[in-house]
Amino acid sequence: MIGYATLGTNDLPRAAKFYDALLGTIGAKRWMESDKFIAWTVSPTTPGLGVILPHNGKPATVGNGTMVALIVDSKDKVDALHKQAMALGGTDEGAPGPRGEGFYAGYFRDLDGNKLNAFFMG
Repeated sequence: MIGYATLGTNDLPRAAKFYDALLGTIGAKRWMESDKFIAWTVSPTTPGLGVILPHNGKPATVGNGTMVALIVDSKDKVDALHKQAMALGGTDEGAPGPRGEGFYAGYFRDLDGNKLNAFFMG
């Protein structure tokens, strides 16, 4: 029931460039944006991912234990997203591979330190 998730950033143009390139790997495009927020989605009827400058004006920080998981339709897309994240300057948090029966995932952090994973079930 997730409509979208947002990740905090302290540099919206830098985050936008990272996510335009990263999420373009799976066909996502910008869905909504303002001077403080940008969201991407594959389709307006599916969940989206956004980056945002915190509303309270304080610096964005990373939540320990917080992660956004991006579901994709193949192991190849998991591999491609993880590889693209690394190429864009992201940090490896776990190379793509099986993580239990029927679950294949790769973990990484974006340029602001937010943790994400790309996963495939099947």
